[in-house]
Amino acid sequence: MILGMPSPASRPGYSLRTIREASLLKPDVPRSLFAATAMAEKTKYFTNDIHPNTNASDPSQNSSLTLAYRTFGNPENPAVFIPSCYGGKLGNTLTFLYIPSTDNSRPVLHQHFVVVCGLLGGSESSSPSNAPAALHGPDFPEVTYEDNIRLQHALCQALGITKLAAYIGFSMGGQQAYHMAALYPDFVERIVVLAGSARTSWHNWSFLEGPKAALVNSVDFHDGKYQTPATRGTKAFSRVYVTWALSQAWFRERCWETLGFSSLEEYLQKTWEAGMGAWDAHDLLCMIRTWQRGDISLFGPEEDKGDLPKALGRIKAQCLIMPSRSDFYFPPEDSEEEVKHLKHGDLKVIQSIWGHFAGGGGGTKDDNEFIEMQVQRFLQIQD
Repeated sequence: MILGMPSPASRPGYSLRTIREASLLKPDVPRSLFAATAMAEKTKYFTNDIHPNTNASDPSQNSSLTLAYRTFGNPENPAVFIPSCYGGKLGNTLTFLYIPSTDNSRPVLHQHFVVVCGLLGGSESSSPSNAPAALHGPDFPEVTYEDNIRLQHALCQALGITKLAAYIGFSMGGQQAYHMAALYPDFVERIVVLAGSARTSWHNWSFLEGPKAALVNSVDFHDGKYQTPATRGTKAFSRVYVTWALSQAWFRERCWETLGFSSLEEYLQKTWEAGMGAWDAHDLLCMIRTWQRGDISLFGPEEDKGDLPKALGRIKAQCLIMPSRSDFYFPPEDSEEEVKHLKHGDLKVIQSIWGHFAGGGGGTKDDNEFIEMQVQRFLQIQD
């Protein structure tokens, strides 16, 4: 997950954007170059009530779940849906695929209408931290990938999208891609899974128990009834989490120095404690519960429940599966096993020491260029 991870070109002191941020920073490129996608609309909110509303300026204040989203490009173009990941925000979700870069080159998805959507629990869509009083904090309902996907499908319908050319996701976003293909097999033509899985493995589930335990056992968590931010808990959470996000080689080669940090401690404080450590504790826990229960084998015929190979075999979409060679969460061996059961699966491994981050734009320039090249080929985009 991203969780405040700066790209190699970023400066120290990076921090996550806030829920009320209205629009993306405009890239330093001429407006004449792909102007339709160089500038995002303001964040909008979708609530699937009796009368669905795609143009709300604020989250719903009733019990209905709300999705925060932004769109890029011409709605007449083929549609691509991109969800956020754990700790991701609308402003930092796979932007290298659809926002023009500073070297004036067009992004891979310049011929598409891109919808970027926030994860439930991710502090922009409905979450414990922004819910109305009756559902605030510990009273927020547990949400699943199915809840996310069914709302996303309703959003697409409300936007007039009858079929997705592609669904592209990183990490929890990749898991959402698998779930969209499983729940709506005729709605999506292609999925791109960047460092994700069709089912959360037991190893992945157990990893998440570590930072979660550090958070819920902190002195300021107060059994979830904290009145002021549980920052001791969230900072402890970040310290446990960071080692899983990056590879041994990343630490051995002191890659924090390539980001402009003079020491590992400075990197931990300015990137992780200032990023993840600033999150609301219940939001972090809400997303973890969704992640831990990820499993597309829950859908389909009753007699096939729990059978992952059969669930993978029912997917109709063309699938590009791109794990990172050094990812501890979603190792390439797991992806190799999944691709064996996909009817239309293609495996392309990102050869990187940047661990899990290599799949989400937080690795090296070479990592991002490899992803761009594979996505361009997969979508058969003619430049």
